[in-house]
Amino acid sequence: MADVHAERRDRLRGRCSAAGLDAALVTRPANLRWLTGSAEPRALLLTRDAALVDAAVPTPVAEPDGGLSPVPVPPGADPAVVLAAHRTGGALGVEEHDLTVTRHRAVVAAAGAGQVRDLGLAVEQLRTVKDEGEIGFLRIAGEIADQALGELLESIMVGRTERHLAMELERRMIDHGADGSAFPVRVGAGDHSGRPDHVPGDRRVEDGEFLTVALGACYRGYRAAVTRTFVIGLSPADWQAELHRQVFAAQRAAREALAVGSGCDAADLAARRVLDAAGIEPQRAREHGAGEGVGGGVGLEIGEEPHLGPQELGKLDNRVPVTVGVGVCIPGRGGVRIEDTLVVRPSVDGGPELLTITTKELLAL
Repeated sequence: MADVHAERRDRLRGRCSAAGLDAALVTRPANLRWLTGSAEPRALLLTRDAALVDAAVPTPVAEPDGGLSPVPVPPGADPAVVLAAHRTGGALGVEEHDLTVTRHRAVVAAAGAGQVRDLGLAVEQLRTVKDEGEIGFLRIAGEIADQALGELLESIMVGRTERHLAMELERRMIDHGADGSAFPVRVGAGDHSGRPDHVPGDRRVEDGEFLTVALGACYRGYRAAVTRTFVIGLSPADWQAELHRQVFAAQRAAREALAVGSGCDAADLAARRVLDAAGIEPQRAREHGAGEGVGGGVGLEIGEEPHLGPQELGKLDNRVPVTVGVGVCIPGRGGVRIEDTLVVRPSVDGGPELLTITTKELLAL
């Protein structure tokens, strides 16, 4: 794995060189983990021939070919500022989107003479296409989430609170090997169902109503998400069955629109066409920092690049994992939301790979 991370750092060096940067100071936690293989680093200074991290981090022995080299950081000091002082001249790129104004000023002062410029989303863009090792971690994360959800479906729901069910799902994922939850588990009953941003509360589950469950497991830092909607106790009413049918069809159309070379807006447009034809307005939301749309990239974070929204430009590449979720909520009655994690694959490889396989049927629990 050390070779994998060294190769990633070399790719970032190439990006920096093309942008006229002589070094990069990386501070965003997910980017640090991707470049070093450890969740411990607080900063990384990447130069043309070295990779420096704060000495508090357990690192491999420094190698002459560009392995990680520890730099002592005094107690209470900012590792980013300490490492900035070790730059050897030339233009330094920093992740301005991760730095506060105060921290940015301290980094600029420590860097001394020379130009400090914005590195932008260079590392995030490199992270977009995953290697098969990363996809393997995501696949396990999806399996853990599916397993926890499947076990919950076999238990009694009526009378239990949204908060209790959410806590149980998180515990089950950890029991099955997850680092933890990929994001706060969301459970919505009755008129809370179908809402993508609902925070579980003390509302109790009752017979005859929708129950929406959104969860995700984190495995070795990689995160997958799944959302399903069910009916509690009784067979679904006609309006519930029809609403679920329309959301299911829209989400399936969005999934099928994922293809290598397709636009990042294609999945969202496909879902909209189905719902528009049915005269239904989709529930839009900004989730986990992602813009409005049916989903976005996943990996070390939920809501990575790319975003799958109506205004998004760009095209999808092979081996890009994304979430695809569609929801409709009727005020006062509740709604349906269905979401999966998939990996974009070419048609010759079978098309999108589904990582979350819990049934999307409208089960009566």
